Amino acid sequence: MKNKLLFLVLLLCSFYIYSQQEITWQDLAAVTYTDKFFKEYNETFMYPTFLPSVKALNGKQITIKGYFLNIAPEENIYILSKGPMSSCFFCGVGGPETAVELHFKNKPNFKTDQIVAVTGIL
Repeated sequence: MKNKLLFLVLLLCSFYIYSQQEITWQDLAAVTYTDKFFKEYNETFMYPTFLPSVKALNGKQITIKGYFLNIAPEENIYILSKGPMSSCFFCGVGGPETAVELHFKNKPNFKTDQIVAVTGIL
């Protein structure tokens, strides 16, 4: 009986440990764009539609590696980018699938363009 209980505990722990999923930027690239008019700006912008493979990651714990961008630390605004600051999404080189907004409980000690792996809820 003790062995069965121990096995069950170890099995449950292994599911918890491996519940995060490591993804790549290619996993986030499943996105299409359509022109969408925004009345509040009186402008048409490209609007992303994330495909089911990306939507399936919503709310899941993932790990992804990229370039840390220290956008506005005083406002707790950080980005993980597929490319360094000089070629990031904001400079027009990529789309929304090439950047992930980060929210930290504590201020991170990373430097801009440092390559880091981040784990969190997407």
